[in-house]
Amino acid sequence: MRGRDWINLILPDELILEIFDHLDDKSSRDACSLVCKRWCSLERLSRDTIRIGASGRPDELVRILSRKFVNVKNLYVDERLSIPLPVESGRRRPSVLSVRLHLLSETSGSQDNETEAYCLSDAGLAAIGDGFAKIEKLSLIWCSNATSAGLKSMAEKCKFLKSLDLQGCYVGDQGLGAVGECCKKLEDLNLRFCEGLTDAGLVELAIGCGSTLKSIGVAACAKITDISLEAVGSNCKCLESMALDSEFINNRGVLAVAKGCLKLKELKLQCINVTDEALQAVGLFCLCLELLSLYSFQRFTDKSLYAIGKGCKKLKNLTLSDCYFLSDKGLEAVATGCTELSHLEVNGCHNIGTFGLETIGRSCRQLSELALLYCQKIGNFALSEVGRGCKYLQALHLVDCSSIGDDAICSIARGCKLLKKLHIRRCYLVGNRGIIAVGENCKFLTDLSLRFCDRVGDSALIAIGRGCSLHHLNVSGCHQIGDAGIIAIARGCPKVSYLDISVLQNLGNMAMAELGEGCPLLKDIVLSHCRQITDVGLEHLVKRCPLLETCHMVYCPGITAAGVATVVSSCDKMKKILVEKWKVSQRTRRRAGSIISYLCVDL
Repeated sequence: MRGRDWINLILPDELILEIFDHLDDKSSRDACSLVCKRWCSLERLSRDTIRIGASGRPDELVRILSRKFVNVKNLYVDERLSIPLPVESGRRRPSVLSVRLHLLSETSGSQDNETEAYCLSDAGLAAIGDGFAKIEKLSLIWCSNATSAGLKSMAEKCKFLKSLDLQGCYVGDQGLGAVGECCKKLEDLNLRFCEGLTDAGLVELAIGCGSTLKSIGVAACAKITDISLEAVGSNCKCLESMALDSEFINNRGVLAVAKGCLKLKELKLQCINVTDEALQAVGLFCLCLELLSLYSFQRFTDKSLYAIGKGCKKLKNLTLSDCYFLSDKGLEAVATGCTELSHLEVNGCHNIGTFGLETIGRSCRQLSELALLYCQKIGNFALSEVGRGCKYLQALHLVDCSSIGDDAICSIARGCKLLKKLHIRRCYLVGNRGIIAVGENCKFLTDLSLRFCDRVGDSALIAIGRGCSLHHLNVSGCHQIGDAGIIAIARGCPKVSYLDISVLQNLGNMAMAELGEGCPLLKDIVLSHCRQITDVGLEHLVKRCPLLETCHMVYCPGITAAGVATVVSSCDKMKKILVEKWKVSQRTRRRAGSIISYLCVDL
């Protein structure tokens, strides 16, 4: 019957709660909570995740939220986010930040006290313990006012805690020790940039949570040494993932982890004092290893990769970055020994060349993602072997590979027809022939980036427009691309949501009009340094792209204050506009000042 509330009369609370549990989008949940008081109350009961940025009086905010959302299991506090400031006069759009601003307006005192009010303190940590007793995952990013006292009070009450992220928090050993003593279910721990910690705190935690700890990350902790890693190796037998970035870790610590943590699956190391001895132990003992990332190693050689290839048969993901003494022989050892490899990144390893990558193409048939960055010695024939052997390749990244050209890209296009992502930057031998082959063969391609590839022109994009359904396109700095190429994309790729056409000197208003007509799903566009685009073209674009959220248009002399005003008035969903300050009128600034950013303030 019309006017009767059949849903609330018939559906029990349990069924409505189950419906809410299937809503992953926060905006959908917020909308449901506004239907009626019953739905608001039930939605609060079902909410299990809360995210808090920098806000006025966060301690009080935590108390308020803990009273409203009693079943929260995941709490994320990130004080890197920008701090909203009160508006003294003028109108502004209402937002969720209004609660935070109201809390801020109630404060008084000196400027220093106001600054401290933005940071979660020990009182806030105590409120987390009191109000979120069911919490399982807690992330405290750069909460600089939190100390050991607050961490201890939280740990004593959060007995179900499984994941703790303390990145950038200046907590001490007593707080970390309390976590080890009280949180016996802890599995994941992040201690990056926790400068106040020493070996004493981490040793105590390893002893307390050793039976459950599965993941640990340490970076820029100068007082954490091999002593901590020896405790981890002795107590954390279930450890599966470790990330270390330290100048103070030596072979002794890594050896202890390799010998003691036999279930290790992921290992990321940036430790300049670690040598072949430690990496050989990883290959000998960590037989379950699936991911290995080695950064800035200057003291180990191919001997390490020989050991990895011989022992780590389950390795699927390998990253080698700035490892200067590795050569083709080491990569060959990994290729022949780790045939399940699916992801490979080689970055700045100047002694690795064509032969090493050839063996990857011949042996690693499951390869799905390949990234070659600053690899000057790798030539076309290497990618030809990848094209022949790696039929499941879905993503290829090439940056500053001066010896790779059209022959290589043609081989990839003909052999890797499942390719979805192709990113090429500053590979000056790649031109139209290679990209045309991609358009003709790679029908599943959705993400294409060709930054500063001088030989790529309109004919390449015409082939892409005919053969692929792109969602993301970046052709920044491809000077030969003009209206014809972008028009082909507009007509052939209606699902494009991200487009970077910056530094295209031959691009004009006709292309903008076609983009507006053909790409209604466009959300992000970068057209900076496009000298031929004017207010007319911009108007055609924004009038027909209602979903636009970001627009970068600096150094476009044909775009004036009128064009900027048109963007603001036409795009209700706009979140960020990047433009010169002098092109923004007072009226536009009053209307949308919060979403406008300035690259060059006084030009």
